[in-house]
Amino acid sequence: MGLFDRLWLVIRANINSLVGAAEDPEKILEQATMDMQEDLVQLRQAVAGAIAAQKRTERQHSQAESTAQEWYQRAQLALQKGEDNLAREALTRKKFYQETATAMKASLDQQNVIVGQLKDNMRGLETKIFEAKSKKDMYIARVRSAAASERLQEMMGNLSTGSAVSAFERMEEKVMQLEARSEAIAELGTNDLEKKFLALESGGDVDGELAAMKAQMLGGNNTPKLRSGEQKSSID
Repeated sequence: MGLFDRLWLVIRANINSLVGAAEDPEKILEQATMDMQEDLVQLRQAVAGAIAAQKRTERQHSQAESTAQEWYQRAQLALQKGEDNLAREALTRKKFYQETATAMKASLDQQNVIVGQLKDNMRGLETKIFEAKSKKDMYIARVRSAAASERLQEMMGNLSTGSAVSAFERMEEKVMQLEARSEAIAELGTNDLEKKFLALESGGDVDGELAAMKAQMLGGNNTPKLRSGEQKSSID
């Protein structure tokens, strides 16, 4: 089963539960990413296996060509020595290894194509996984934001707006009462202080006036006697 087919099965299998909020979207995204990562591991193993097979074929192809060349040289030697039968046998062996080398070359060409395709697929899957991880983080952030917004809306819905406004109004009235009481106390305190100073000031005036009156009375009693004596002495 292909990667995207399996992803589609995962999404399709969980779409109803996602809608019903029975499944955690984060878990679905994490599982999909894990599945893609497992596919990448398998693909890398396949690429490694294909490269190993390619290397073996290259060695076999090189060995077959080398062996074919050796039998050709032996055929030449046999001809030089006049051994036609040996030369014929050597050429037969040379043909076998040459055919083997040709077959290996064809297989190697196919393996090169397969390895190239596997590498392209692997790089493409790595890019897809990178993009999927980036999108996963973005989707998870959006899911969490939506969940937080939903909880906030639920909290706001559970709040009684009327009672909240009434509470603020009561507190405002209470604050105004406290402020008025504080101002009244301050005013009364100031009046008492002023009264005390006025009493002191008025008390000082009364005492001064009383002293003046006493002095005047004492002076009034002495003055007529002096004037009477003066009159008497002037008559005499």
